Amino acid sequence: MTDRLTRRTFSLAALGTALLPAAPTIAQVRERVVIAWLPIMQTTAFYVALEQKLFEKAGIDVEAVRFEAPNQIIDSLISGRADLGAPGAAAGITALAEEKFPGTFKVFGLQGGGIKVDRINDGLIVGKDSSITSFGDLRGKTLGHLPGIQWRTISRHLVRKAGLDPDKDIRLVDLAVGLQLSAVIAGSADATLSLEPVGSIAVALGQAKRAIINPCSGSIADPFYSGVSVLTTKFLKERPETARKVVQVLDEATRLVNDDFANYRAVLPKYTAIKPTQIDIIAQPYLRAFVDINATDLASYQALVNVFTSEGVLKSRMDVSAIMLTKAEVGL
Repeated sequence: MTDRLTRRTFSLAALGTALLPAAPTIAQVRERVVIAWLPIMQTTAFYVALEQKLFEKAGIDVEAVRFEAPNQIIDSLISGRADLGAPGAAAGITALAEEKFPGTFKVFGLQGGGIKVDRINDGLIVGKDSSITSFGDLRGKTLGHLPGIQWRTISRHLVRKAGLDPDKDIRLVDLAVGLQLSAVIAGSADATLSLEPVGSIAVALGQAKRAIINPCSGSIADPFYSGVSVLTTKFLKERPETARKVVQVLDEATRLVNDDFANYRAVLPKYTAIKPTQIDIIAQPYLRAFVDINATDLASYQALVNVFTSEGVLKSRMDVSAIMLTKAEVGL
């Protein structure tokens, strides 16, 4: 009798266990990371990471927050609304924010272009019939640029190097990425200093053109990096293992893009203003993964930051090596 009761009790217990919801396994638990991004070519590795589900494979649940101006990404990091600025976050604004809020940021990737590496990052975009061929031709004209202090400072520097006074000889206006080409075509701006893919789209449409390819590389540094991948030190300190995984995911996505851009550029229409019919003429960005950054890259980033010092935007010279993520900090 006792044996039968024991067996019956065990059977009921087993049945009850079988009917209970399955407990979540460790593999089902995902770390949530908020990543801010801009719809530009420099962000391509992030697009590929999303499309290839690299974050999911690493156990990371990404909330991707799109912005239209570089300063908005840094603002979101400072305020704690985002953990990370995807590739393409403003390199100069990161340095400015670090000066104001020391110890807040770590840079772990660089994005841009260059003359020697044959990668287009930026261009002076003008109407198809425009006679403008240099920044020196902009006297009395309107030059549009991405909103925020980074591209205003760069624009002022390029105008000054062309022999013009940026306060007297030219009108500078903020223009979001999506408005730049239409402003040039409509004539509300005589030219724009634009990041890719604006120049490639201009060429594809035939209604505008690049008066200069890679003016920043020609005047500031070659290669030239206007974009960075950046995370907050708060995120790094509180979730070091997740931070390491994010860095590794973006490094892997960067490798994929660099090795086979012809294949991966198919994702661009989903995230940028590029149309499916235009992807074949899109310029490949120059992307540097965390593990590949070298002395030449650091010198180029330093040259950009020095522009902010010479233009009086940064109060004193900043050594960019102080804000670069180290392998020891992420256990790599």
